Amino acid sequence: MVFNLPLQAIPLFSIAAAILLVYLPMGVVGYARARVGYDPHAPRAMFDRLPPYGQRATWAHANGFEALGTFAPSALVAYVTGPHPDPWLFGLSGDEGVALLCGVFLLARLLYNFFYIGDIPIGRSLSFLVGSLATLGLLLIGLLPFLGQNLA
Repeated sequence: MVFNLPLQAIPLFSIAAAILLVYLPMGVVGYARARVGYDPHAPRAMFDRLPPYGQRATWAHANGFEALGTFAPSALVAYVTGPHPDPWLFGLSGDEGVALLCGVFLLARLLYNFFYIGDIPIGRSLSFLVGSLATLGLLLIGLLPFLGQNLA
């Protein structure tokens, strides 16, 4: 199935995809939880008994919310201030840049989950950095039209 989305819609669909990515590590948490047993009377205490990969999956899940908290508003700023038809970088229009940065963020967050759960700290750190830079880029593209203007 091929999606033919307008470039301007990609930030909105990327936010939806980012929300789903937050929950991806929970599959690993569920598997680890099934192996140690689930105590409905003390559900949070169970996390201390999880194997290391299960604990890292829990932390990756929590970090996903933190990343979503900066990505979603940045993508919305880029969406609301669009369209961005002017050339931006490397010959891309601003809209193409927004779409590219959204894709980079999603790929970085997907890799972040795998690196975190797999205990590959350098990969985790690099994917976190790339995702953070993509988020910053989205915010800048959205705010550039207003820089130097009197907004009053």
